[in-house]
Amino acid sequence: MRIEVKGRNLPVSDEVRAHVEKRFRKVSRQVSELAELELELFEERNPAIAESQVAEATLHLKGVTLRARDASGDLIHSINLCADEMAVQVKRHRDKRRKRRESRLASSEGVSGDISPAA
Repeated sequence: MRIEVKGRNLPVSDEVRAHVEKRFRKVSRQVSELAELELELFEERNPAIAESQVAEATLHLKGVTLRARDASGDLIHSINLCADEMAVQVKRHRDKRRKRRESRLASSEGVSGDISPAA
């Protein structure tokens, strides 16, 4: 999985990039190597918003795009929340695909198993 970390009006240090790769490792093991993850980090400028550090993740998979957005007072915490949310979405997507594939196989086996030549 290719990870691209962008900072909107915010510098992205190597330390933050390393943390992102560590946190999204669980997601990268479950998706194809061709998948692309874009993580955008920014700070809300409105002083009335307490949870101003925002992380938005967009995961481009074959045929589907998954998104997660989380905000908190700390950037690292926002990244952690976003990674956890994305892991749940990827797991749900994989289970859904697996269930569809299994039901398709079961229905095709049932059709071919019913047809038998008369003796």
